[in-house]
Amino acid sequence: MAPIPEVRAVLDYAVTEMPPEKIFLGVPDYGYDWPLPFVQGRTRAQSISNQRAIELAIRYGAEILYDETAQSPHFRYTDAADTVHEVWFEDARSMRAKLSLIAEYGFRGAGFWNLMRPFSQTWLTLAELYDVL
Repeated sequence: MAPIPEVRAVLDYAVTEMPPEKIFLGVPDYGYDWPLPFVQGRTRAQSISNQRAIELAIRYGAEILYDETAQSPHFRYTDAADTVHEVWFEDARSMRAKLSLIAEYGFRGAGFWNLMRPFSQTWLTLAELYDVL
């Protein structure tokens, strides 16, 4: 996903190269489900919707945790084949953390990827922070 410290590092660089009012912040609207153990070059994560992430946590009785440093929710579960998975995704808290950067940096706005996976928390958080036209 996009941990806030890494996002800030990219944004700090971006504003040295162009005026902030010309920048749109890219915001992820999806999650990843990684089978474990991770093996570089072999293990592939499955891209999932934020809603699917929550459904998986419910289905497998996984506790959703929140990483305060990364500002992202995550959890682990074990599937029917006894494979452990780690899931990172976006929720209202992580969206708020990212969307708040727009005003902080003076950016023009935001663009979302991927809107084809509806998630009500995205729109509720966006509407809470900004006037959506």
